Amino acid sequence: MSPYPTAVFGLVPLAICLVAAAFHFESVPTFVLDDVSPKTVQVQLFEWNWDSVADECQKFLGPAGYGFVQVSPPQEHVSGTQWWTSYQPVSYKIYSKRGNRVQFQQMVTQCHDAGVGVIADSILNHMTGMDSGTGVSGSTFTHYDYPGLYQYNDFHHCGVEPYDDIKNYTNRYELQNCQLVGLADLNTGSSYVQQSIINYVNDLRTMGVDGFRLDAAKHIDTNEIATMLASVKGNPYITQEVTYSGVGDVQPGEYTQNGDVQEFRYPATLNKAFSSGNISALQDLDSRGWVPGNKANVFVANHDTERSEGLDSLNISSPSNTYILATIFSLGYPYGHPSILSSYRFADKGEGAPNGGAGACSGNGGSGSWLCQHRFTPVSGMVGFRNNVGSSPVTNWVSPQSNQIAFGRGSLGYLAINNADTPWTSSFSTSLPNGIYCDVISGSMSNGSCSGRNATVSDGSFNATISPRNALALHTTAETTHTLKVGNLAGRHRWGGKYLFMTISLLFLLSPFRL
Repeated sequence: MSPYPTAVFGLVPLAICLVAAAFHFESVPTFVLDDVSPKTVQVQLFEWNWDSVADECQKFLGPAGYGFVQVSPPQEHVSGTQWWTSYQPVSYKIYSKRGNRVQFQQMVTQCHDAGVGVIADSILNHMTGMDSGTGVSGSTFTHYDYPGLYQYNDFHHCGVEPYDDIKNYTNRYELQNCQLVGLADLNTGSSYVQQSIINYVNDLRTMGVDGFRLDAAKHIDTNEIATMLASVKGNPYITQEVTYSGVGDVQPGEYTQNGDVQEFRYPATLNKAFSSGNISALQDLDSRGWVPGNKANVFVANHDTERSEGLDSLNISSPSNTYILATIFSLGYPYGHPSILSSYRFADKGEGAPNGGAGACSGNGGSGSWLCQHRFTPVSGMVGFRNNVGSSPVTNWVSPQSNQIAFGRGSLGYLAINNADTPWTSSFSTSLPNGIYCDVISGSMSNGSCSGRNATVSDGSFNATISPRNALALHTTAETTHTLKVGNLAGRHRWGGKYLFMTISLLFLLSPFRL
């Protein structure tokens, strides 16, 4: 027995406090998107109305660990049910077919309450492509006249015949001074136009919007964007649509001074790798001369690529589960800040959202024509994986054949992908601590138990068979429940191995009954 029983028992509560601290180790939700943020995954709820976005933030996005929701353009646009009408602004009123200003504000507030930031898709390059019409809020317009906002001289008139449209997509002048498929091209070098755009963006910032996707950013000079952003309130997250067409074109790297850039070579590369059967070639994406990983916004598909033959990507209809496997890889590999597309089925490429834009999901999938990819078990499971592993490096990379890869994320996670048509049975080397882990591809954790399969890590390895066209993912916040009893204290929690070991060791060292 210890000669100092009073002192020792006085220290036992300290050990119990350390136990409690382990229970509350997770970070407070943050809206700052950087390399150390615990929640960096974005989900694009394409064409969802504001009420349904708010509901989904509360019911699923927040609890699942999504960091941001990207919503469709909130400004007034031309009338019509087609999705592309949202991308033809009529005014900067916060009024669209998805809801009015009050509904938009309520959506932002409810998403914030759920720990989810809001990114607004923003159309700053142009106005409409129509001769005349009336917007969804009643504003009338002609092609170069938007009463109270813009007139003829506020637009570019590049002189390319006919119609001032871009003809040569490798010519910088045409790309940034002519009309994109007939859309009235704003003179974004004009101080008046810049201030009008700044006022709109700051209005959204005042409403709590945390970031902006700049649609058609390639068609605006990067320095003009920088000038406008310098007058935007605070430091919002920025991602810019800059497609890559080859040498001589406007280059994506020019825009990293303003924030993230959507890296369109990424979905094309994943499409080729998963479709041709050489995913082993994906090991060093940061060395390809693309946008640096800390400035890249990456995706397997977005609303444009799934509808365009010229923008190469996988989609929900791709064979052999390749779309899901590529999404798993995107969330597991550290290059870039990933976005997940959540969309709907369509027969025609211009078809608008079903149910009047009222997004609907059910369980781990969609409802009706809504797909709800963000709810798929492997996708939401990998969101938790990415939040947990953070910026941990890739370790223990193995690829026994071109269609099979496995790698760790430091000592916090491990991912294996089998893109082959045969099972993959192996003993996998890992830096994960000893323990029993839930495979978040096949199931999820609830009350300390896994609805899918488990894998047991012992002395730096585990055995598993991965079925054809499938994957396995383990991480330290998806362990099975351990129970600890100290006197009348009983605690149940998903313990990381190091916290369990430290706490039990400390209790033992402080115990007056140790030998």
